[in-house]
Amino acid sequence: AGVARQYSGTLGKVANCQVVVSAHYVADEPTSSAPVHWPLTAQLYLPEAWATAQTRRAKVHVPSEVLFQTKPELALALVDQARAWGVPFAWVVADAGYGDNPTFLQGLDDRQVAYVVGISSTFGVRLPAEVHAAALGLPSRPRGRGQPKKPRPAPLYEARAALAALAEDRWQPITWREHDDVVLRKQFAAVRVHWATGGAQFSTSHHRVSTGPEGWLLGERPVPGERGDLKWYFSTLPADTPLHRLVEVAHSRWPIEQFYEDAKGECGLDHYQGRRWDGLHRHLALVMLASSFLARQRWMPANPAGFSPSGERPSFPAVHRQVLLWLFQDVVLWLIATNQIAHFRPMRI
Repeated sequence: AGVARQYSGTLGKVANCQVVVSAHYVADEPTSSAPVHWPLTAQLYLPEAWATAQTRRAKVHVPSEVLFQTKPELALALVDQARAWGVPFAWVVADAGYGDNPTFLQGLDDRQVAYVVGISSTFGVRLPAEVHAAALGLPSRPRGRGQPKKPRPAPLYEARAALAALAEDRWQPITWREHDDVVLRKQFAAVRVHWATGGAQFSTSHHRVSTGPEGWLLGERPVPGERGDLKWYFSTLPADTPLHRLVEVAHSRWPIEQFYEDAKGECGLDHYQGRRWDGLHRHLALVMLASSFLARQRWMPANPAGFSPSGERPSFPAVHRQVLLWLFQDVVLWLIATNQIAHFRPMRI
């Protein structure tokens, strides 16, 4: 189900593959080398060619209510699902595949969800002072006949250009995590901007023109004398957020990559060889449950010396315990409601 030539993050190129959009809970432990985290939910991305092919859909049991959604639209649906479950998250962190999509950003803005997203160097921004000036300025009256001039948006800049214009002393070296002999340290700079699309050649009423709320444009580059990639982020965290905190949140997504590595190595995520839509999602649900159980066990002391004098284990943080409980209940209820449990068969070895 859903196999098509599309970009694979695992392979780093376009190939025949399936793509799954997932949402994860990551505890706010930015300096930890092993922050508490586990998957919340996931759904297979169904390419448009699949979504409109009724014969193929029927063959692999794609539910009739599943319509074509882009990956950013799927991601927003997962955010809504997490909210419906009562998951207590403070912000959303996503990579540039979502950060570069205005529909995704607008969706988070409409939901009043704070976020930090990776973006590309060509990501469009407007400067707050110029946005304010453009809003106050009125188009000049036309000379003679003709339609009056329409208001124009503030100038549009690329993210890399906006950061390149900053003074050199705005770039600060920041270490956001240290573990064993590995020190994660780069230079960062941030400036207040609006995310935006559409240049001044369009009027403000043109469908290509949009100007989002004011936020932080964050740039990352190697410390002088070291090698590394340049990276860019956009965030709607408050204006008084310290630079170090912006950096910590921007880099809080890495445990998700760790989940995929561990889930493939220890939970059999990449061992599924079925063909059906429901079979794949059943497999995802069980892998996520197994991974969540391991996350719970990993948090507990590794040896008896870590137990309290009374012999009881230390309590799992209440918010983490509550989120895990919701996850277990909702997934098991989903398996029952969709009659997935009845489809399990004993495995012969």
